[in-house]
Amino acid sequence: MSVIILLLSVSLLVALGFLIAFIWSVKNGQFEDSFSPAHRILFDEKKDNGKE
Repeated sequence: MSVIILLLSVSLLVALGFLIAFIWSVKNGQFEDSFSPAHRILFDEKKDNGKE
């Protein structure tokens, strides 16, 4: 029974660590990308490479 309590406490500590890392990354602007590269492929953009 003590092993289950140990495993639960360790898993809660790990989950709390991931939650803190997520909140920290949100506050630092990690998820501020409003126009990601995955969406850029949907729009047709003409690039000028210096050739006509």
